[in-house]
This record gives sequence, structure tokens and C-alpha cells, in this order.
Amino acid sequence: MCEEGIVVKMLAGFYYVESAGQIYECKARGILRKKAESPLVGDRVQFEIVQSNQGVIDSITPRLNFLVRPPVANIDRLFVVVSLKDPAPNTWIADKAIANAENKGIEPVIVINKTDLGDDTVYRQIYEQAGFKVFSVSAIQPETVAVLKPLFDGKICAFTGNSGAGKSSILNALDTRFSIATGDISQKLGRGRHTTRHVELYKIGDGYVADTPGFSNFDMDICDQIRKENLQFCFREFTPFLTTCKFTSCSHTKEKGCKIIEAVEKGIIPKSRHESYCRMYQQASEIPDWEFDKKR
Repeated sequence: MCEEGIVVKMLAGFYYVESAGQIYECKARGILRKKAESPLVGDRVQFEIVQSNQGVIDSITPRLNFLVRPPVANIDRLFVVVSLKDPAPNTWIADKAIANAENKGIEPVIVINKTDLGDDTVYRQIYEQAGFKVFSVSAIQPETVAVLKPLFDGKICAFTGNSGAGKSSILNALDTRFSIATGDISQKLGRGRHTTRHVELYKIGDGYVADTPGFSNFDMDICDQIRKENLQFCFREFTPFLTTCKFTSCSHTKEKGCKIIEAVEKGIIPKSRHESYCRMYQQASEIPDWEFDKKR
């Protein structure tokens, strides 16, 4: 009999599938390997139970999206954590994460942490003006973090942000059961080691949250890089101006007559967001198309 479930962990060649509140240790059926199809954490799968807690995965439901690093599928929301102090806000890291999420069809949610240390008005305005949901929290004040809980219901979520922004602390404030899990993760965040750890989903309410090591610095490699011609569509505040530029091939970085640049000068588009766009555009311009094709 075929069952349906979600892959919540991959480890040592086994896929751990949650179905009806139970975890099954599964192998992938040979036909998937022949078709070069490998399940990812977050995949919805059909599997056959062969023993009380073991099974075999028969097929993978088509994915909504997937990330290369860490390898996880079907992310609905990405919580982009920006700390107000210690460390100082890094809009460049935040904007890279946001653009990559937009490119993958993932909803970015901005979380400004450590608001007990100062005024977050400037950063709230940047991202609210750009059209994002923004939440001001302090991980040491659980009542401020509680507003995030409804956003997990029925969703697969993940956290990202620069090191020290407070991702694990926010998770602990959301659910005390994460204290052990995130503590273990934090101890293993040695430089360069996060890329070899397994990915796992943790239950939170009626949804899931991915563990955080692969998202710690969001250092996108070429597999998650965005082609320069597509980058303009990953900055949602650009949308009203894209069809009004003087030139159809406008890069929106320095051209005269560019309506996006005019919107920046008028304060309609936040300056820091356009600066991040220009920096990403320059990086993408240095990558030849064959590199994109090879990596994909």
C-alpha cells in the first residue's frame, strides 16, 4: 500500500519520512536512482511500508522549488534575520538572501532582532517600503517573538542571516524544544564544517523549520546565483518602473533615463536596496553563461 509523507532528514543513504505522525526510515527505489532523481529534505514522497518503521520511496511529488546549499526542497517562507546591534545590520547579506528567495518563488519575511538595544525605524522603513512583511523582535522577550508563530502553520520555513544575528535564539524563544537541537547545531558551526552536515526539518506547530547551519552566512555559490537579466525581477520594488525605462535593455545601474534610478533619487526606492542590486548585477556580469549552464 502506497503512503504519502514528507522527507524530514537525510543521513547515511537513508531518508527519514514523516507520515501520520510517525517516522519511517526509507531507501529510494532503484528506478529513482536510474532516473537520477534523489529525494531532498522537504520533498513530498510516495512510499511503501515494508516493516513497522521502514519503507521504500517510490516517487517524488513535483517540487515547488529547491535550494542547492543546503539541499532542501519546497521552502514556503524564508525568515531573513537582521540584528539591530552586535553585529550591526548587514543589508547586503539580507538583500542577497531576499533576492535568492524571490528568484526561487519563496516568500521572504524580514525579522529585525535585538530591538531591545535600539530603534529599528530606519531598517523597518527600508523593507516595508520595498514591500515586505517586517517583524521587530527581541529574542530575550518571548512575547515579541510569538507574533511569528502563525507564519509557520502548514508551511516549510527556514532562517537565514549573518552570523550572530540571533537565528537560534529566536527559535528557542518560539519553542523551548529547540533548546537542545539549536544548541547542538551551534556547537557544530565550526568554520567550513556546515556544508557537510545533514539537513533536517523540525516540527513547529503545524509546520516545519529547517535547521540553520547551511543558511548561516548565505554565501551563495554559482548554483544559487541569479543571471543578471533576471535580477531585476528579484527586487519587487522595481516592478512598477520596469516598462518605463528609456531603453529596453536598461541594466538599471547607471543609464540616463532609467526610471528605477530616478525612483531611487526621489526616495521611492531605498538607496541601500539599489546598491545591493548593482553589486549583485556586477557579480552576475562576471559569470559567463556556460558556467551557469554547467552548474545547473
